[in-house]
Amino acid sequence: MARYAPVNFADVNIHGKFWHERLETVLTRTIPSQYDKLGENGILESIKLPDPPPPLRLKRHPNGFTVQVFWDSDVGKWVEAASYALSHRRDAEIEQKIDAIVEDLARAQAPDGYLNCWYLGREPENRWTNLRDNHEMYNAGHLLEGAIAYFQATGRRRFLDIMERYLDHMAEKFGTGPGQERGYGGHEEIELALMKLYYLTGDKKRLDFCAYLINERGNPEPHYYDVERERREAKNGGEDTQRYVFGDYEYSQSHKPVREQDKVVGHAVRAMYLYTAMADLAAETNDAALKRACEVLWADVMDTKMYVTAGLGPSAHNEGFTHDYDLPNQTAYAETCASVALIFWAQRMLHLDLDGKYADILELAMFNGALVGLSRDGEHYFYANPLESDGTPTRWDWHFCPCCTMNVSRLVASVGNYFMSASDTGIAFHLYGGVETEQTLAGVKVKINEASDYPWSGDIKINVDPETLATFEVKLRIPGWCKDAKVAVNGEAQDVGAATNGYLTINRQWTAGDEISLDLPMPPEKLYANPHVIMDAGRVALKRGPLVYCLEQTDNPGGWVQRFRLPRTSELKTETRADLFDGVVTLKADAIAIKEDEFTDLYRTKPPVDEPASITAIPYYLWANREQGSMVVWIPEA
Repeated sequence: MARYAPVNFADVNIHGKFWHERLETVLTRTIPSQYDKLGENGILESIKLPDPPPPLRLKRHPNGFTVQVFWDSDVGKWVEAASYALSHRRDAEIEQKIDAIVEDLARAQAPDGYLNCWYLGREPENRWTNLRDNHEMYNAGHLLEGAIAYFQATGRRRFLDIMERYLDHMAEKFGTGPGQERGYGGHEEIELALMKLYYLTGDKKRLDFCAYLINERGNPEPHYYDVERERREAKNGGEDTQRYVFGDYEYSQSHKPVREQDKVVGHAVRAMYLYTAMADLAAETNDAALKRACEVLWADVMDTKMYVTAGLGPSAHNEGFTHDYDLPNQTAYAETCASVALIFWAQRMLHLDLDGKYADILELAMFNGALVGLSRDGEHYFYANPLESDGTPTRWDWHFCPCCTMNVSRLVASVGNYFMSASDTGIAFHLYGGVETEQTLAGVKVKINEASDYPWSGDIKINVDPETLATFEVKLRIPGWCKDAKVAVNGEAQDVGAATNGYLTINRQWTAGDEISLDLPMPPEKLYANPHVIMDAGRVALKRGPLVYCLEQTDNPGGWVQRFRLPRTSELKTETRADLFDGVVTLKADAIAIKEDEFTDLYRTKPPVDEPASITAIPYYLWANREQGSMVVWIPEA
């Protein structure tokens, strides 16, 4: 099979209502407001290296750590998101702001290429002394991704040249050669950025450095983080001024070599970034062992660790994983960044074999676990994403660790990157939602337009218009949730049963005006959790198409939504609401509710009184966009 690669988002025009609205909101409101917040919170000032440096805005934790050490990454992510916006629409003001940031970074860069504004401004003598905690490589990764995106949007190389000098410095210092340090970053990120740079430039030394960082990770005897800790202690009279708060190195997935890892552990975002780069490297180098490790780790997440919303990581303590089937709802951490990173990983896994099971999760995370992190107004966010609430959590307009703000904006700004992939022999659709592109297939320019009201409707039309007669394949993803898909070409029915790995391949000679019709019925469904997920025993979740639903108090007044029970025999009905969030599909059902007002004691022997009720469910990603109130995804069954 010819290798498929994602169609670049800049070559995809999004005209479907759902994603067009989200994209416009990010371009016009989210990105400008984030720049203002970076200024208000001192982050933009920090890259100017003020002398003397101002007092810390974010005090050190009891273990000696402050999150200010990764402010550079927030700048890099904003540049990346803003650059994606420029690819949609050039904006002189945004470009001026990015150019000013680039000039600040150029002035900050040390003569040897080193570039980390925390260390250059506050403790230059300590650079590269704590890779375990202090994010130098992580920051570099996000700055590099920003530089790549800006180059792709504008053709300007200055930022990219700055970052390549920094990479040369790192590659000289770290490696397995004589006199080199065998270090690697505690927070993975630079690995996937290096793969992006390699794909952009074809420079093999970037691929080689990425391979070193992945292959070296977790090598024992001695563990590099122990080596650097001992050096710090020797320098400070036997004391390590920054105490490690975790029991072992599972937190950073450095507890053993990556090819030997078979359980997903530790910090969720770090894990997803690492696995993304591992999948990229496996594909590029045909590394069967690395691919197998990715597949084993993927299965572990899918079988035991992922929320129904594609949220990842139940614990705030380590912002990550605990043990199998530990998926609490009200205390779910499920960091927005983790679902965004899961999308990255799913896309890379998808392009290993073009298996639709990965696209199913990409879509699930996109519409639920990630999109919930951004408000409808584009200026408020969730860092953690519980699946049940008493109404206490509210969206914030910023966060002391603002990683999720720019992560969700850069995802939406580049969302076109996830719809389709192309090769010399054809094009594959992974997502639907109203997009068009022009690609060269089988040596012929082909205009392709997909029109739909997805995810509200599964009625999809795809027009295929080659300049001349051409033979190539069109692959259509048949979602795993769809039970009775129908496909036709120019009205002639196709055999959906011939689909393999979730894709129906239509290989024919195409002519201008050919039309594919795709019908993906999406009746509402009830989902049940594995009995090992004890938090969801006796409960049911509601889903329609790619969207997970929830009950929110605003739509179900009269008390906490936890008072409802849904009879197993109750029928789910859809209702199109043009008056709600510019048009959505809600779910309605007959239910039973506990009468709260007649229950006055904390405990009593008399059972509560039930009364008939009806419930209205909205898509989970939309909760907490109106007045404050309770919410629940997993509804008790009657």
